[in-house]
Amino acid sequence: MSATGEPQTVQLTSLSPSQLKMLHDQLDQEVQLLTTSMQSLKSAQNQFSESKQNLKQLNSNNLGKSILVPMNGSLYVPGKLSDIDNVLVDIGTGYFVEKSTTEADEFFSRKIDYLKQQMDKVQPTLQQKFQTKQIVLEVLQSKLMHQSATKNKN
Repeated sequence: MSATGEPQTVQLTSLSPSQLKMLHDQLDQEVQLLTTSMQSLKSAQNQFSESKQNLKQLNSNNLGKSILVPMNGSLYVPGKLSDIDNVLVDIGTGYFVEKSTTEADEFFSRKIDYLKQQMDKVQPTLQQKFQTKQIVLEVLQSKLMHQSATKNKN
């Protein structure tokens, strides 16, 4: 970055192989971080979609049926479905709010849409970083082959 905060343009061919390797490694780390972020966003979106689908199971045909109630990620206790109009929704950081099934459906839809917007923001950056990483790798390989050919001539 320059003093004004704008990125500087550097000719890749003017960099040494060690500088290209460092740049490639940095881009690789950034690609891995963005990929992990995308996976986390997609996972959260899938969980909200699954919760939204599960709301459809709450109907009068299932009223009074036996269910397993999750107490935490690995503990379930038996119960009976006694209310098909209201649910407890995990709104984050361990807080639950009672909502009607309509409100819960709207909540899940908003979360799904928000996560899609976030993924749409990250995806172009991920693609750009990946393409730049590939270009840097090609330039690095070209320089290394040129160095090798020059050494073999001597």
